[in-house]
Amino acid sequence: MAKLGKRTRAAREAFAGKENVTVEEAVELIKSSANAKFDETVEIAVNLGVDPRHADQMVRGVVGLPNGTGKTVRVAVFARGAKAEEAEAAGADIVGAEDLMETVQSGKIEFDRCIATPDMMPIVGRLGKVLGPRNLMPNPKVGTVTMDVAEAVKSAKGGQVQFKVEKAGVVHAGVGKASFDADKLVENVRAFVGALSKAKPSGSKGTYMKKISLSSTMGPGVSVSVDSANAE
Repeated sequence: MAKLGKRTRAAREAFAGKENVTVEEAVELIKSSANAKFDETVEIAVNLGVDPRHADQMVRGVVGLPNGTGKTVRVAVFARGAKAEEAEAAGADIVGAEDLMETVQSGKIEFDRCIATPDMMPIVGRLGKVLGPRNLMPNPKVGTVTMDVAEAVKSAKGGQVQFKVEKAGVVHAGVGKASFDADKLVENVRAFVGALSKAKPSGSKGTYMKKISLSSTMGPGVSVSVDSANAE
């Protein structure tokens, strides 16, 4: 087994015996142990009692975190004419149509969120095998296929987070930076869990939220009380 570094050992010792803690306690633990040379992302992982192989148990959605993510989001928009100009004016990093499709097909993907007007979907559809696995495919269910490209760009850059359950029934997301004030991180965590709760699919039976864990990029995870995370 690989030898643990001094920083990792100290973090694990601080977390020892801490199970099912409140969101506030978890955030304080994570902030105190996040001492990497960069501003670590605070990440949430939620184990759901769903089987996403069944259409009526798929969980996906979008949530605007009240205090943002602390991350600079690069946005690409597939649009033409006035809508392309609208996207550029709203702060989109890349705007195009066939030219953007060719860039993506070449393997050059320099964006974190992809938005498209409905008339662009025949073009974007050809990129499913490239954008799909990266969770970048525009989708009307999460507001990334829209005529209101300006609002979509502003939301993407303003702290909006998309989520989608993975095959194992887990949802991952970044909910802020370790440098955020503790109360802002707590607020972001509860906003994310609230949105996930509202996205409960019709086919979900039994316990929906089984386990919630918080961690920083380089730190160990701590389990959080589902009731505490779900509190208003």
